[in-house]
Amino acid sequence: MKVTAIIPDDIIKEVQEYTEGKNITDSLIKALSDWIYSKKIEKLNREVHKNPLQFADGFNAETIRNTR
Repeated sequence: MKVTAIIPDDIIKEVQEYTEGKNITDSLIKALSDWIYSKKIEKLNREVHKNPLQFADGFNAETIRNTR
């Protein structure tokens, strides 16, 4: 998708430095992809916090080792 956006030069330069993209487009794609990834991790952390993982009764490492 082609997009026109007015973004301050200093932000673009900083994004290019951190992402080491080949050009502005590559840098913005990398930065936005990383931002989306971090937001998905934050959402997952909130979900796990609300409903923590629980192991089945009797589950332990020794039982798992003995099943092999």
